[in-house]
Amino acid sequence: MKIVMINGSPRHGNVYAAINALREGAEGENTVEILEASKLNVSPCNGCNACECYKGCVATDDSNAVVDKLVAADMIVFGTPVYWWGMSAQLKTIIDKCYCKGALLKGKKIGIVVCGGAPTDDEEYELIRRQFECMAEFLNWDIRFFKAYYAMGKDSLAGDEKAVAEFRALAEKI
Repeated sequence: MKIVMINGSPRHGNVYAAINALREGAEGENTVEILEASKLNVSPCNGCNACECYKGCVATDDSNAVVDKLVAADMIVFGTPVYWWGMSAQLKTIIDKCYCKGALLKGKKIGIVVCGGAPTDDEEYELIRRQFECMAEFLNWDIRFFKAYYAMGKDSLAGDEKAVAEFRALAEKI
């Protein structure tokens, strides 16, 4: 299976550690590629509708290359820190740009990783989960997992052997 993981965090902290643990667990029988959202030159969708949801974007940046990788993937893993009760702007920009080939993204398997500074029963995680559930319903995505992690420090997850093992094990079940 071809898996594309998007690190929606501009830092190499908890989301990065979670994505890497998932990669380690998924590699072997799968091909895994990690995209660093903050390092991509993806402009916001301007709603021109020239793409007609399948033609691609008219922007001359990384938009089409990124979305083409998502279209070619069997599974997409979205990783994000919590920013103001939602996903990061870096990840949201990529998701918005998926509109340019939305018709080709139907039926994907997806996973979601969210790291935040509040306990995992806080509503911020539920708000992000619900947003992904709405997208999944519209695009007929199969949500394979939603994993939230509570972290007070930038590198909390990397030093949490139990959490790293949980992420690796989660990936083995993909």
